[in-house]
Amino acid sequence: MNRTATAIWKGALKDGTGTLEAQSGALSGQPYSFKTRFEDESGKSGTNPEELIAAAHAGCYAMQFSHFLAENGTPADKIEAKAVVTLVPGTGITGSALSVVGTVPGIDEARFKRLAEKAKAECPVSKALGAIDISLDARLA
Repeated sequence: MNRTATAIWKGALKDGTGTLEAQSGALSGQPYSFKTRFEDESGKSGTNPEELIAAAHAGCYAMQFSHFLAENGTPADKIEAKAVVTLVPGTGITGSALSVVGTVPGIDEARFKRLAEKAKAECPVSKALGAIDISLDARLA
């Protein structure tokens, strides 16, 4: 299975602009720029590669964790996963901090945390991000 995305960039790094397209249509002409990547700490002026990596990591992790919970006989009512990807200019992407809150009837805290860690280790996006530090904060709602 292959998934595709296309980036078009015009101009130099600091004053250029780009757009992103995704095969699914979820991104269609989505703008990005130096400002959206390195200067706008609010994240409101447009997307950037790190935000997209964070979305991919959170989404993949939530699915993997949900699978392990169901295999355990304790399917989740709700999993809320968040990833915070850190970019250090001049160094690169240094980490992804996952946090997850789960509403999971019938599971104890210790088992929840073990399965959360297992999902962190086995999520395909976590594996792809193996060169960076990945942390996890997991708790029951």
